[in-house]
Amino acid sequence: MPGLLRRLFASRWRHPDPDVRRQATLRLDPERDDQRQTLERLAVDEDGGVRRTALERLDDPERLIVLRTEHGESEELRERLVMLLTGRAGHHDLGRRMALTEMLDDPAMLERLALEGDNQQLRLAALARLDTEAALIRQACENGIAAVRHAAAERVTSEAGLARLVNEARRDRRVIRRARERLNQLRADAASLASARERRRALLERLEGHAASAWEPLYAGRFRHLMREWSQLEDIPDAEQERRYQDACLRCRKVISDHEAHEHAQDIADQRREDADQARESLVEALEESLDGLRHGERLADQDIASLRSQKQLMASRWQALSDKHLADDALRQRYDAALASYDRIVQARVRLDERTDAIQEALNDGDDDRLAALVDACGWPRELPPSPLLQRAHDQLERQQEAPTDDNLEARLARFDDDLEHLERLLESGAFKGASRLHQRLRQQAGELPGKRIDASRLKRLGARLAELRDWRGFVAGPKRDQLCQDIVALADDSTLSDAELDRRHRRLIKEWKGLGDAAANREQSTRFRTASDRIHERLGPWRQQQQAQRQRNLEAREALCEQLETLLDQPSSQADPDALREIRDRARQQWRRHSPVPRDQAEAIGRRFGRIRHELQALIERRAGKVADAKRDLIEEARRLRDGEHSPAQRAENAKSLQKRWRTLGRAPRHEEKALWREFRHICDEIFASRDAARKQHDQGNKAKLDAMQALIERLDAWHPASSDDAARLDEAINDAMALEPLPHGRRSEGMRKRWSGIIRARRERLARLALAEVVHRWHRARPLLDAHLRADAASLEGAAPENVRHTGDPVLSSDLESAHERRNAARQNPPDPTEIEERLARVRVHLALLAGGQVAQRDDPLRLAIQVERLNDNLRQEPSRAKELRGVLCELLATGPIPPALWEREVGELDRTLESLTQLPPP
Repeated sequence: MPGLLRRLFASRWRHPDPDVRRQATLRLDPERDDQRQTLERLAVDEDGGVRRTALERLDDPERLIVLRTEHGESEELRERLVMLLTGRAGHHDLGRRMALTEMLDDPAMLERLALEGDNQQLRLAALARLDTEAALIRQACENGIAAVRHAAAERVTSEAGLARLVNEARRDRRVIRRARERLNQLRADAASLASARERRRALLERLEGHAASAWEPLYAGRFRHLMREWSQLEDIPDAEQERRYQDACLRCRKVISDHEAHEHAQDIADQRREDADQARESLVEALEESLDGLRHGERLADQDIASLRSQKQLMASRWQALSDKHLADDALRQRYDAALASYDRIVQARVRLDERTDAIQEALNDGDDDRLAALVDACGWPRELPPSPLLQRAHDQLERQQEAPTDDNLEARLARFDDDLEHLERLLESGAFKGASRLHQRLRQQAGELPGKRIDASRLKRLGARLAELRDWRGFVAGPKRDQLCQDIVALADDSTLSDAELDRRHRRLIKEWKGLGDAAANREQSTRFRTASDRIHERLGPWRQQQQAQRQRNLEAREALCEQLETLLDQPSSQADPDALREIRDRARQQWRRHSPVPRDQAEAIGRRFGRIRHELQALIERRAGKVADAKRDLIEEARRLRDGEHSPAQRAENAKSLQKRWRTLGRAPRHEEKALWREFRHICDEIFASRDAARKQHDQGNKAKLDAMQALIERLDAWHPASSDDAARLDEAINDAMALEPLPHGRRSEGMRKRWSGIIRARRERLARLALAEVVHRWHRARPLLDAHLRADAASLEGAAPENVRHTGDPVLSSDLESAHERRNAARQNPPDPTEIEERLARVRVHLALLAGGQVAQRDDPLRLAIQVERLNDNLRQEPSRAKELRGVLCELLATGPIPPALWEREVGELDRTLESLTQLPPP
């Protein structure tokens, strides 16, 4: 009972029966807030009919969107919302519906809004919310508004989507055309991108190959050219290509930097060679000056010979060290050999004198002048050298015997005695003890031979005291030094921690310092002590010196073998020997020579001279071969100069210059002082050739750009031009002639696009001119229509039994010759009418022919007639350009000439004829 009461007094919209709830929904007023809320509850009812009824009473799309968000979506709610937003239900303004559309995110609902919206802006707003390509393609193919189709088609960007548009968008030719153009453009861009990637890949491989190749004169220029080509490519390289490019560039730069470092090293080597030549020249000059000094001196003392020997030894070691590094030229070597020859004569004369010193001294003491003269002659003393003191005494003795004593001779000797006193005083002032001691001893001897009253004996005695004081001072200084040297050499002999090389070096230094003291403060005990320690060191260094001597002997053998190999090479040089290979042999030989050092001293000079002569001959061979290379490169330069000044095209000259550069690289290097100059000249000529090619290319590119710009301007001008009459065909022909004058256009996507657009515009303008010509023919026919009507009235009268009458033309409008002929034929046909069936067939033929000209549909019963007309048209237009306007004039003349036409037949055909003629007057859109 309580449940029955609840059902009895409950609201009907809450009734369990859906039909009751639906009927209650119809009685609710949506204008009242409480009942509107009830309707919103019923809009999400579990029964579909209740939901549909409730939703039909609600017209607020915003509330429906809220209900959809809060309670989920149903089919009825979706359909009601679509109807409200598309404008099929409700009376909401467009701005509100567009705002709500922009808030939606349901693709299916947005598609329906774009397809069913009552306004173009609403559809475009819904289309803007779509982002899937499939939805855009459906809109482009199925939407009823052209602007929406075009907007959807423009957002399709993939190749597959554009291909679908081309195949499926049947209702809109513009969509098909734009999709086909974009698809072709996309494919062309893809092909261009693939081509650019292929060019970049090929260029990268060329760059990597260039990085792996050795340096040659054009290496840096080719590297810069490849870098410039890389930067001019339009596509963007990927990370791997960029990494490979940077690695290749680094390797190329390393090759260039290594070559520059090698060139710098060569420059340094050249500078060192010049320094060595200067040093050798200074050595030769110093030896020559010493020899000249000996020749122009008054006496040749033992100290002068010892100094000369020391100087020669130092110079020989220095000369050999410089010759091991750098070869001397012939002139300097000849000077050196001449100086050595002079030195040898002096030394050999000194050796002969030393061998006969005791005998000459005995002959002087015994007064044996004959023996003395024989000994002096046996010495063979060079005439250009001053005599030694002993020889001078011997010469003086012989001269005294040959000359009688006279007062003049005594005066000369006294004058010389005074001069020697002056010289002795200068020697004492300068501290030259040895020279002063020898000169003082000679003066004392002369003082005993000269009259005591004629010489300055007191001055000689005073100078002797100064000499004794200098001797004491030298002894005072040299004494502690000798003690220290003795202690040092004894300590060195007892030191067992030093290496043999260090021990030998220190021993030599101590001996040099001991000898440097001469006879100052010398005593037998210190000399014996120093000599004993030195002998101990010599004994200790014996095995090491034997090893050193053996090593020197092996080095000598290696140097001799090296010289033999080089002499064999020089005796039989290859005629095709490359100067660079010879230079490498020279440098390696120099390295081996330095590595096999030292050699025995007594043979070092001989083997050094032999190697120097070989190096000189090898360098001469290199210079001869390099000279031939230089001559060949000069010929190439002349050939390049003729090529530059020739009449070939710039591109052909550039290709020939490349072949010349390849030949240049295969020749090798000319002499260093000529290679750079030749290369600069050759490169300058090649740069001029390539610059002319680049200028020609630039000019050609500018001409192509001017052509493209002119063609673009012509296209734009013709695209903006819309012919108004068929007489404008001359302007079209003029534009076509202008376009033909611009051919050929350069290859490229822009040219292809221009040709396609130009072809489309020409096709459209020709179609418009053809339609204009048809329309003009129809308009002229309309002006002649009163004549046709007069013929039709005359036909009707003649067919009713009246006497046939000729229709007269009043002259307005003026008929063309073919219409005038048709007019006469029509009058003649009325006089002798053909069979009515023939008239009907001729009229039907005219109707079908006009339909074919207008592009309309032909009834199925007229298909045989249509086929026959088409065959005739093909036969008539064979080997000539068809003219639709001329054909239309012929058909209209045939219509005018056909008769007599019964009124009933005319009434049946005239409507379709007029419609067909009217369709021929319709022009295509501009």
